[in-house]
Amino acid sequence: MPNFPAAPDPTHPVLPPLTQHPCTPPELTLPTWDFAARRLLAKMLAEFAYEEIVRPVPAPAAAGDAWTLTLDDGSVLGFRARRRAYGSWHVTPDTITLTPPPPAPAAPAAFGDPYDFLVRARTLLGLDGATLGHLVRELSATLAADARIDHTALTADVLADLDYAALEGHQTGHPWLVLNKGRIGLSSSDTAAWAPEARNRQRLPWLAAHTSLAAYRGTAGLEDPARLYSAELDPATRAAFDQALRDRGLDPLRYLYFPVHPWQWDEVVIPLFAPALAAGDLVPLPADPDVRLPQQSIRTFLNLSRPDRHSVKLPLSVFNTMVWRGLPSDLALAAPAVTAWIHSLRDADPFLRDECRVVLLGEVASVTVRHPVYDRLPEVPYQYKELLGAIWREPLTGLLAAGERARTLASLLHTDPRGRSFTAELVARSGLTPTVWLQRLFAAVLPPLLHFLYRYGTVFSPHGENTVVIFDERDVPVRLAVKDFVDDVNISDEPLPELASVPAEVRAVLLTEPADFLPQFIHSGLFIGVFRYLSALCEDRLGVPEGDFWSLVRTEILRHQARFPELKDRYELFDLLGERITRLCLNRNRLYEDGYRDRPDRPHAVQYGTVPNPLHRP
Repeated sequence: MPNFPAAPDPTHPVLPPLTQHPCTPPELTLPTWDFAARRLLAKMLAEFAYEEIVRPVPAPAAAGDAWTLTLDDGSVLGFRARRRAYGSWHVTPDTITLTPPPPAPAAPAAFGDPYDFLVRARTLLGLDGATLGHLVRELSATLAADARIDHTALTADVLADLDYAALEGHQTGHPWLVLNKGRIGLSSSDTAAWAPEARNRQRLPWLAAHTSLAAYRGTAGLEDPARLYSAELDPATRAAFDQALRDRGLDPLRYLYFPVHPWQWDEVVIPLFAPALAAGDLVPLPADPDVRLPQQSIRTFLNLSRPDRHSVKLPLSVFNTMVWRGLPSDLALAAPAVTAWIHSLRDADPFLRDECRVVLLGEVASVTVRHPVYDRLPEVPYQYKELLGAIWREPLTGLLAAGERARTLASLLHTDPRGRSFTAELVARSGLTPTVWLQRLFAAVLPPLLHFLYRYGTVFSPHGENTVVIFDERDVPVRLAVKDFVDDVNISDEPLPELASVPAEVRAVLLTEPADFLPQFIHSGLFIGVFRYLSALCEDRLGVPEGDFWSLVRTEILRHQARFPELKDRYELFDLLGERITRLCLNRNRLYEDGYRDRPDRPHAVQYGTVPNPLHRP
């Protein structure tokens, strides 16, 4: 059977053959590990306290930012933490101490071991054995990835010169989810080959799927898959694919072509699609010549050889953050239709099209492959309904004006090994004051998101990875790019006239939410998921008080509302400025709601109480 070798760039090191003696990865040194572990413990305490998984109390007879937490064995964890917007916590890693339980001496000692914390707090946390076992595994994988990132970290000034594709490999992952690089399913060598922080340039093999199993969808101009292949494949590569089928007596016109992740081929396709491979309904093809780079989402690849070609999103049956990272067939099939609808809103709206100049990175084509058995069993775990296919997304490069450069919103939260903030570096390069730079950032990011919400009852989930800030040649934020429509777009259940013409295929896959909940996606995705960290960073590193930061955000929202007074009823319907908002919890989902169990539907963040809204008052 043909093999699918991943062909890395020859300038990059390759893993040693298995016959060689194993060696410890160079990043696994005690100082690097201890630094990453202490930082992760601080994050664990902060995010668990935010979601009220733990409830620290003020330290007796200490300053206002000193807190304690009593653990199962009577030992006391002490630390300093500032309370921040939305009731969140900011724990200082090097202040964490552990006081042993009586009758041991009561002197606190420096403490930075997240494993020991889980052992000492397992009853306090209320975790069962199965959850604890998987949690420790995710903790280890996340720490190992963090150590690798620290070991190869670049300074902020060097990072600021990287392009969009390269910068992604230096990011540290989801700021809110504690175990954000668990990647259950990947081995150490898999991680070294395919994780974004490995920064390995790879070629992707392709598959041919018979149209009895596979379906294709494309937006206008790409309705015929041949149009997509002519743009994505050189003539010689396309001819080689066709010939590979003819050599087996198969008709290329009855097959659809798409790339496949080599890990997915080995772990999923061969064992679970073996009958289709035996029958010739699935046929492995060689890698195309283009070199690609995995992005933060792991399963999305940017084309480095031909940046004008589409990025490609592939299923990867790996459990990371909250879900298995497959590719749901119904969403993949509908992705081009969702793109066409979202684009139609933008293109018909002068504010979005001409003033905001918002970039919507459309998912313009897809191939989905039906599993002959699992697709007839709706009750099976959802991971088995997301096994094979591909989505092609518009590349960002060709949509940038001269002098513009793009960076994900997540990059603004990065701090280099010297403690230099990436945002501080960009502010310094811009020549603007931090306050004015933030005003420009909010003026670039917020208006298109607000307009989609207020005018069209449509909201993106603008988290750090799928929201891209476009900067001018002086590193001043000027406009916004958004991606992941079919996964992260939600619409109102109110009978708004603007939603009356939503195509049935689009309405069938987009989540519909009550009007009073729809603003939650901006709060949780952008304000809580990104801005609550950025506001703390700006106060600590740029001298912008946190209250001023949120006043600037509120001012931009009010400025937008004043720009469209005819939508006054929508500002009340989709209220972003209320006194309190529902607290969505991501870590609680993993610990208590879903854990690591299989289920037929994808999980969602859980609601737990409310938190104060920093936008309620100026």
